[in-house]
Amino acid sequence: MAELGSHEAGPCQKVDDGMTRVFQLLGKRWTGLVVAVLLQRPVHFAELRRAIPGISERMLSDRLTELGAARLVVREVDEGPPLRVSYRLTEAGAALEPALKELGSWAERYLPESGPCPGELRKHPGASVAE
Repeated sequence: MAELGSHEAGPCQKVDDGMTRVFQLLGKRWTGLVVAVLLQRPVHFAELRRAIPGISERMLSDRLTELGAARLVVREVDEGPPLRVSYRLTEAGAALEPALKELGSWAERYLPESGPCPGELRKHPGASVAE
């Protein structure tokens, strides 16, 4: 039995730094769905929460804060009354659209309907995977 760390480093590769950064941000639960909703148009907080079943207000607030810190989302205060806050994607956030659409197409083709994603979050529940 080989000792831990005794193999040569040749076959092992370090994960790309860019991919690491992407998945540290977008790999968090709910983040991709928040971006997907905002790709459609700017949205008020309550509307965004309704669009993502199961997300808590706290979690949504945390994800929006993270996306804002990454300069992907902008928080805008709509002058009231009533005072309302909306969120929109920045140019960098909107540039995620082709990649997210490609991931969605990949999921439709390769992820089974009974996969780990709750059915209520699927765009087309009951649709079969085309081969």
